[in-house]
Amino acid sequence: MDCSDPASKKAKSVAGIRRKPRVLLAACGSVAAVKFGHVCRSFAEWADVRAVVTKSSLRFISEQTFPKEIHVFWDDNEWNTWKRIGDRVVHIELIRWAEIMVIAPLSANTLGKIAGGLCDNLLTCIVRAWDYSKPLFVAPSMNSIMWKNPFTERHCIAIDELGISLIPPVSHRGANGDTEHGAMAEPSTIYSTVRLFYELKMQ
Repeated sequence: MDCSDPASKKAKSVAGIRRKPRVLLAACGSVAAVKFGHVCRSFAEWADVRAVVTKSSLRFISEQTFPKEIHVFWDDNEWNTWKRIGDRVVHIELIRWAEIMVIAPLSANTLGKIAGGLCDNLLTCIVRAWDYSKPLFVAPSMNSIMWKNPFTERHCIAIDELGISLIPPVSHRGANGDTEHGAMAEPSTIYSTVRLFYELKMQ
């Protein structure tokens, strides 16, 4: 695994073509994680992508979800390559590698952890140590009751103060026929939002 920090290297271009941006994608334990493969494929056409998945997200996704070219990191990767003082720590190496991070879906549980500064898995360790001069996008996914809960509003305010950009959830019709608010934005919307931000920034 090569997570070496290329930030100090000169950005190379071939025949005037800018190199691909380095995007770290992540998924939490939400039903919307079934769309994470689509999210990964959307970004892989444009960016150099690595992915992080939480243990709870594995209820909805598997290794077959991802394009072959994407290196996927699991919670076990955090310390299983660390043997002694001086060895690289995965969450630090991924922070150094990534130019942009996108968490899609972001569950209510992980939203609360981020807002409180908790770091009990690979994903939350990355966010806890993230360099907020670099963009971090989140696409929440939860049921209507959770999305409308006062805790959610507090947590969204807290992450906004950190500089985290929220891609708002959307409405959809639930299994009972009622309109639910809190579904993750479509992968195409998430991708286009991040790409537009990046390209405007690079102009």
